[in-house]
Amino acid sequence: MADKKAQLTVDGLDDSIELPVYSGSTGPDVIDVRALTGKGFFTYDPGFVSTASCESKITYIDGGKGMLLHRGYAIEDLAEKSDYLETCFLLLHGELPSQKEYDEFVSIIRNHTMVHESIARFFRGFHHDSHPMAMMCGIVGALSAFYHDSLDITNERHRIISAHRLIAKMPTLAAMCYKHSQGQPFMYPDNKLGYSENFLHMMFGTPCDDPQVNPVLARAMDKIFLLHADHEQNASTSTVRLAGSSGANPFACIASGIATLWGPAHGGANEAVLSMLQEIGDVKNIDKFIQRAKDKDDPFRLMGFGHRVYKNFDPRAKVMKETCDEVLSVLGIENDPLLAIAKRLEEIALEDEYFIKKKLYPNVDFYSGIIMKAIGIPTDMFTVIFATGRTVGWIAHWHEMLTEDYRIGRPRQLYTGETKRDLTAVEDRKPANPTF
Repeated sequence: MADKKAQLTVDGLDDSIELPVYSGSTGPDVIDVRALTGKGFFTYDPGFVSTASCESKITYIDGGKGMLLHRGYAIEDLAEKSDYLETCFLLLHGELPSQKEYDEFVSIIRNHTMVHESIARFFRGFHHDSHPMAMMCGIVGALSAFYHDSLDITNERHRIISAHRLIAKMPTLAAMCYKHSQGQPFMYPDNKLGYSENFLHMMFGTPCDDPQVNPVLARAMDKIFLLHADHEQNASTSTVRLAGSSGANPFACIASGIATLWGPAHGGANEAVLSMLQEIGDVKNIDKFIQRAKDKDDPFRLMGFGHRVYKNFDPRAKVMKETCDEVLSVLGIENDPLLAIAKRLEEIALEDEYFIKKKLYPNVDFYSGIIMKAIGIPTDMFTVIFATGRTVGWIAHWHEMLTEDYRIGRPRQLYTGETKRDLTAVEDRKPANPTF
């Protein structure tokens, strides 16, 4: 039932068009424009920045207030008092688990971390310098070839089994991408270790040594996973929902999310931070680059500052800054030139009137990039780690969509091409002069 109604008046129509207006539990009201199609109109919204594509109960963002809520819980509280797997349970099931439920969930994930031995042979088909995201797209999509027993998307039990498998196996696959690029043997998961600790063990451990993961680094990695777990209807999540609306299997849907996240405008932000630091090169060059950043006619941009959604501050950044300070302290890193540049940029952004006025505060990508650099994770693995953390958000939205009365996604267009024309014989045609 609509809470309010809107009236749309269009030149040439005798009567206005009445459109229902719905109110969510919080956030802006939404005008239901579905009736426009029957009147011969579509809405035009490039990038869908003013369009609600679905109804959801999972995550809410208020960019003006710097607010990010998962099922009503503030991201700051989850980062301080919870952990990644507990947040996974929350996103999937809508409530935080009891101790018994948490222990059972952790046990299930722990016992699904292994991957089929044939998957190791998949990796041999990739060149050693293949981008890790290329490998992840292919491998995750191929998982559907191994798990025929749980591909019925109408079966809720199948959906939760697939969810558990994906959450559990993504760190294993991510670590395999890294090991393949290094020419090192794959590391089996160790079920005595926690989720994030196990990931670092598989990344940097060798068969010659017992697991030795610094607990501060394991907590930092857990924070990175948690802070990236979900972010409402972003490009990759919308892609997963769109793929899922066709009835595609869960592994194909998550692979589509990985492919979207690979784009530098979406998942490559923390990678771009490191590239920017390398471009600056030395602390003594910072003032010059700051002036370039302030020049609107200069194409140079400081990466990792400000956010498209958060117009005040990124609520994840404060948590990530504290974690960053802990990591740098425990590793005793003092002489790394890139980290020195990063720390100086942070100081300037928090003090300089230009940055304060424009609210260009360091965001989560700025700090997570520094942390991963300090841990020793190569830049081309950053987006893979982002995808690992985001997997649970993708699955939660995919599952939510399938429990509702959904339709296959079919965006419309404003057509501006040629109207109907006659086909001439090839010998009578002028040169096409293609531009693409």
